[in-house]
Amino acid sequence: MAARFVQITDVAETLNISARQAYGLVTSGELPAIKVGKSWRIEAAELENYIQRAYAQTRARVEEGSFEHDEADA
Repeated sequence: MAARFVQITDVAETLNISARQAYGLVTSGELPAIKVGKSWRIEAAELENYIQRAYAQTRARVEEGSFEHDEADA
């Protein structure tokens, strides 16, 4: 059975971003999470929802022609 919750470090690894960036997603409210003691926990389903929203937002930006290509990501 897969774990229901993941840690900030797991989010960072999944999204290929720093732990600080993952923490920023949580504290900004973009990625719903709960605090257990001193640690944040993110429901795996919420992480998947975040990824699907990001895909949808990117598709919408591409379709409207407002997507700015960032050479650093190429």
